[in-house]
Amino acid sequence: MSLVRKRSVTIHGHRTSFSLEDAFYDIIASIAESRSIPLASLIAEIDENRDRNANLSSALRIYALDWARNNTSNRS
Repeated sequence: MSLVRKRSVTIHGHRTSFSLEDAFYDIIASIAESRSIPLASLIAEIDENRDRNANLSSALRIYALDWARNNTSNRS
């Protein structure tokens, strides 16, 4: 079972925090690495494109899940 951890990141000069399970965080970190961009840049991108009714933690989970689904279906 993956623990929920509170993490902090600076986005556009402002410090913000989000709570995310290790498994989702690992996927987000892997995506950033595969794109050769800093983790904070990917999180900022996700934040900019998220539905304003969703919080950042939820947006990160959805992004990670969508990425995993798309990459799994591409391998089949």
